[in-house]
Amino acid sequence: MARNHTRRRALSLIGSTGIVAIAGCTGGGDESDDEEMSDGSNGEEMNNGTENETMDDSEDEMNESMGNVRVAHLSPDAPNVDVWVDGDAVLEDVPYRAVSDYLELEPGTYAVKITAAGDPDTVVFDDDLEVGEGDYTVAAVGELAEENRPFEVAVFEDDLSDPGENARIRLVHASPDAPAVDVTVGDGETVLVEDAAFGDAAAVEVPADMYTLEVRPATETNDGDVVATFDVEPEAGTVSSAFAVGYLKPKSAPVDEPFDLEVVVDHGGGDGDH
Repeated sequence: MARNHTRRRALSLIGSTGIVAIAGCTGGGDESDDEEMSDGSNGEEMNNGTENETMDDSEDEMNESMGNVRVAHLSPDAPNVDVWVDGDAVLEDVPYRAVSDYLELEPGTYAVKITAAGDPDTVVFDDDLEVGEGDYTVAAVGELAEENRPFEVAVFEDDLSDPGENARIRLVHASPDAPAVDVTVGDGETVLVEDAAFGDAAAVEVPADMYTLEVRPATETNDGDVVATFDVEPEAGTVSSAFAVGYLKPKSAPVDEPFDLEVVVDHGGGDGDH
């Protein structure tokens, strides 16, 4: 990878964020404390109960004030990467199309650097990114070759709220050579997403069912020729992201990575919970 992209701009959420792993702290009493709690007077038990409630409330407030951030490698011609925060490698050897688990972090500003895996001198991104409360996906998009789209880091705010009996699906357009797209189902009878350009994210809630997503170049009447179809079967109560990746014309692209849809369960369905 010959290029060395360095960006020095401050990005505020909801605009950008950094990644840092934070170790959780758990406290536990010793055996003598346990005996005191079990053998103490009613007043002591009531006091202990009040203290426990206060600790639980404090923990809930702390969790609500934290951020959850994950990294998505969506740049087709970038190598596997390492992600550094304040000089420490927090993710290593991340391959193309990989989406990490959410990492819990405190709000603040972090120095984030992305380098070729195992080669810290080959830098593709170097920036100060600000973290806020909430859930976010930090995505490497575009190309190092810059034939269609320049390499950049995009940040998407994730809505992980419970969709109830429906399922929520979010399309993220990260295909460098694809135009703005419409996404339909049922031979165009139902429009789920319209006019989503590169770098856009659009969410829709649908009943749990099997769907064949039809990707079309965006038109005013949402009836462009279908360029790709993808079968998805979202479950009730789940939140998913569908990342449109790769190239519509891979043979003439910097790398031969065909257009595809990388679907990840963000929340619900067991593995997606955090």
